Amino acid sequence: MPGGPAGVRRLLPDPAETTVDAQLAGYRPWEEALEGRPHVAVNFAATVDGRATIGGVSGQIGSAADTEMLARLRTRFDAVMVGAGTMRAERYGRLRSKPADREAREAAGLRPDPLLAIVSGRLDLPWDAPAFTEEEGGEVLVFTAADTEPPDVAAPLRVVRHERFVDVVAALRRLREEEGVRALLCEGGPGLHDELQGAGTVDDLFLTIAPKLSGGDAPRILEGDLPGVVDLELSWLLQAGSELFARYRRT
Repeated sequence: MPGGPAGVRRLLPDPAETTVDAQLAGYRPWEEALEGRPHVAVNFAATVDGRATIGGVSGQIGSAADTEMLARLRTRFDAVMVGAGTMRAERYGRLRSKPADREAREAAGLRPDPLLAIVSGRLDLPWDAPAFTEEEGGEVLVFTAADTEPPDVAAPLRVVRHERFVDVVAALRRLREEEGVRALLCEGGPGLHDELQGAGTVDDLFLTIAPKLSGGDAPRILEGDLPGVVDLELSWLLQAGSELFARYRRT
């Protein structure tokens, strides 16, 4: 069946059997870059009761179809951004490890490996995570307000320092104007999402709604207050079994 054993069906806007690849084939966010910042998309998986983690990590929420959506989204962006908490919990490695994926990125005019941008105010990162210890991974750029130095790591690493706190608007400007990043995928966590939404810099929200209830005090995809209500428009909705995949655009 299309999209794997469970199949993927597009419910909106035009119902049809499809695949994750086919749905994302026409999605070219790098063509929508702005003058002062990249086109920014945020990707989250959440339970039906709105929780973004189970046991402190997001991996227990989504299914194989959600993992496929995450993997294919990463092929559409120049860079992936995460906060320090997400980096500590998920311990990122190389974002695109398959040669075929890197070749497809190059064919689309993207760098072979996405730049990994990390926001860490205190520079408190898991330096033994694969993203830092593997020489063959992509480049890592850390935005921090700390004046300490990172340890020596195998991966190509650069540090950009801000005063007092990391200014996400300035970070986005740096990524666009000095790093050539036209499209940026943010994978959390909720605190970083708060800052990006509060600054009005999120263009797309990809949300996986998993058929699970977890309860407890786990974070939601947004935890802080926003300056006002953000109105979203549903661009498309997919179904894989009992799981839903929505793409929203900020209106």
